[in-house]
Amino acid sequence: MKELREIIKAYDSAVHTGKKTALAAVVHLNGSSYRRPGARMLVTDDGELTGAISGGCLEGDALHKAMLVLAQQQSKLVTYDTSDEDDATIGIQLGCAGIIQVLFEPIDPNNHNNPIQLLRKVIALRQNAVMVTLFSMEDKKNEQPGTCLLLEENGNISGTIPYPHLHDAIMEDVHGAMQQQASSFKNYVDKKFSVTAFIEFLQPAVSLVVVGAGNDAIPMMQIADTIGWEVRVVDGRSTHARPERFASACQVLVSKPEKVLDQIPIDEQTVFVMMTHNYNYDLAMLKALLQRKVKYIGILGPKKKLDRMLDDLHNEGIQLSGEQLNTIYGPVGLEIGAETAEEIALSIIAEIKAVLTGKPGGSLRNKQDVIHSRTDSFIGE
Repeated sequence: MKELREIIKAYDSAVHTGKKTALAAVVHLNGSSYRRPGARMLVTDDGELTGAISGGCLEGDALHKAMLVLAQQQSKLVTYDTSDEDDATIGIQLGCAGIIQVLFEPIDPNNHNNPIQLLRKVIALRQNAVMVTLFSMEDKKNEQPGTCLLLEENGNISGTIPYPHLHDAIMEDVHGAMQQQASSFKNYVDKKFSVTAFIEFLQPAVSLVVVGAGNDAIPMMQIADTIGWEVRVVDGRSTHARPERFASACQVLVSKPEKVLDQIPIDEQTVFVMMTHNYNYDLAMLKALLQRKVKYIGILGPKKKLDRMLDDLHNEGIQLSGEQLNTIYGPVGLEIGAETAEEIALSIIAEIKAVLTGKPGGSLRNKQDVIHSRTDSFIGE
């Protein structure tokens, strides 16, 4: 989400100064690549780039393609074959072996449902969304409809499907993506043509709530802010919970533990890490969190601290289910030999990311399969 925010900010600046813009987006990948479908890059007519569609190997050629799209004011689908080791035209020598489809779209600022405006709606509200991008791989000279529709979790729809006879079939798959919380690729065949849809499931940014405003919370907030998470810090001590001590985008709350959750929206992307170094405060927060559906509750400290907390809850007659116990991570963090506050913060952030994505958090060199599943790029009929 941070990259999308930067793209939107760059777009607003370009519109303000009268610059033309084009959006490049990876819409399909067969094989491996540094960036996955959904990666985007904004290009202005004076050559400024915001975002990225690769590790740097495609951006130079993409700039030229974007300039052509801006000159012609017509969307264009470009194929980059990084599996061709003899192709030196775009400087690909990174070891990737993928066929990457990149869609370039000129942005019309007068169109209230242009791709940037749809992306703006995605990040405006904390809710899931599904975006539809249509393109033709059968004949790249055909019309490339591009980013055309957004479905928000609350049911709001922005944009339209440009093919009325395909509307119902596409919308059925869009609602399916929302329900399954997964992106997909679908091919729709008509008597005269075929069109492929990148049906992209988008989640809000991770919302990290650090309970405890001590010095060791500062690197936690800094790392989370750097990677684009929404960050909040909560403490009962006004001497510690002061905005000037934390990242500028961080919300700082001074509150008793039983009042904290009344001030914080909680959804599937909201996680908590308790590090007040105050046992009673942490215990009260844990008790409150167990009444809510939270995927991750990290507790700083040794295992005996968590054991004591669970015993105290048991003595109060609070019986935890297996599902509730599975959401509690204590001692918190991945085992990376962390010692300093910064290293501990890194291990915690990494564990949260692994939990939310359903990954084991191990070393990639021990992974028997490819990094990203090839089935993710399968184009269904």
